[in-house]
Amino acid sequence: MSIRENFVVPKRYNTIAFALMAIGILAIIGLYVTSGSKDDPKEQARFWASLLQNSVFFLLVVNASMFFICATTLAWGGWQMAFRRVPEAISAVVPVIGVICGAILLAIAFGDNHTIYHWTDTHHVAEDPILSHKKGFLNKGFFAAATVLTIVLWSVLGWKMRKLSRSLDAKPLATVEERKKYIWNNTVWAAVYIIVFSLTVMSSIPWLWLMSIDAHWYSTMYSWYTFASSFVSGMALIALFVVFLKNNGYLEYANNEHLHDIGKFMFAFSVFWTYLWFSQFMLIWYANIPEETIYFQPRAHGIYKGIFWLMFIINFIAPLLILMTRDAKRNYGTITFMALLIIFGHWLDFYQMVFPAVSPQKVPMILYDFGVALGFVGLIMFVTGRALSKAPLLAKNHPFVKESLIHHT
Repeated sequence: MSIRENFVVPKRYNTIAFALMAIGILAIIGLYVTSGSKDDPKEQARFWASLLQNSVFFLLVVNASMFFICATTLAWGGWQMAFRRVPEAISAVVPVIGVICGAILLAIAFGDNHTIYHWTDTHHVAEDPILSHKKGFLNKGFFAAATVLTIVLWSVLGWKMRKLSRSLDAKPLATVEERKKYIWNNTVWAAVYIIVFSLTVMSSIPWLWLMSIDAHWYSTMYSWYTFASSFVSGMALIALFVVFLKNNGYLEYANNEHLHDIGKFMFAFSVFWTYLWFSQFMLIWYANIPEETIYFQPRAHGIYKGIFWLMFIINFIAPLLILMTRDAKRNYGTITFMALLIIFGHWLDFYQMVFPAVSPQKVPMILYDFGVALGFVGLIMFVTGRALSKAPLLAKNHPFVKESLIHHT
């Protein structure tokens, strides 16, 4: 069978990507004019909060693709080889958004406005026993070092995994020993990435970047909650690109069986996210400790309750009802709709993580923030499209390719 090995970026594809990036730039300009340029620190914070929410969310989402690759590599899974180049290409966006996100985070931490990160105000920390107790962790030096090191490690290790994958395209493994050595080498690097991922996304980074916005509040489930939100969005993003490529005559070896398994991830981690959401919410509600319940008061009962409950319906009720059946997970239209809905729902999740603390008196006009999000979507489209066009769409000569070609569920 003749297959289309290399992706050619359609002109219309790039046009849409550039249009979305233009919308994002215009939204940022609009936000700066209406908020960022004001003298009021709270108005300025509204501008920076939008950049923070969008950059962190989309960085974690694209980084989830490399987590998917490394997790399946450690499991010695072969079913994903038919579309592996898709998450590889998405992970190539990490260094790009990483630079943007890192610059935004450092600008907020080292700026004069302390509305978002209260712990950056040394005078305030000195008078606040809770923040003073946490200053060994919440300080500018540690924040900057952890942020830069994390983004660099994600980028470098992701590059290494992509390099290992592409090294086989023009160089088949001739002997069994060579295959064993390659699998071992690939597994070791995947394990290194998983360790770094565990120490960052599943541990410290959500505390620093997001939870410290409400520095008096903490949750031991927060990092896992953030991981579940970003990972299910990452799987939804992979699904969108797989469907797009299939509809344009690419990924001939990826079939409904593979799409079904991607749908399973979307369904399963929607339920897992809900488990963490309920566990965190229920324990705090049941304990009724003022220092804890204050986090949920503006979200579940205050002015943000509409977004809070809408986010819950989109992220749990919709996937539960729509993705439950086998046929739904094999239908291109259903998967595309649910993938878009899941990404939007978890974008709202990150929105309600950030803004109730930054703007507790009123809900900002969300259209600006959505415009910034569209800019990041355009950037992801552009960089991923370029990455897809630079290597064959099938990971040729990989020892596990045959397992993917005969995969069935």
